[in-house]
Amino acid sequence: MNAAEINTDRLVSDLKSVTKEAEELLKTVAGEEGDGSREVHRRLSAAIESAKATYRRLQEQAVEGAQATDRVIRAHPYESLGIAFGVGLLVGLLVARK
Repeated sequence: MNAAEINTDRLVSDLKSVTKEAEELLKTVAGEEGDGSREVHRRLSAAIESAKATYRRLQEQAVEGAQATDRVIRAHPYESLGIAFGVGLLVGLLVARK
């Protein structure tokens, strides 16, 4: 897994967490009355929908990236195996030095 995939996974996880917490806050605010709470409710609902759309888009991009990686590996299996072996060897040498 490269750094971009790790960052994307972390972003998706954080986005899920924020969306869940925002939905809980929305339920809390829904019980209160007044113009201010209605505005907060409306803005929070919009923010939740935006976060969900971003989450879905990131999830689709992650799937597309995995599919593209799979296609490249299937098209060049021996080269992919050689690269993986070389990277593993390099990491092993670096870890053994410490």
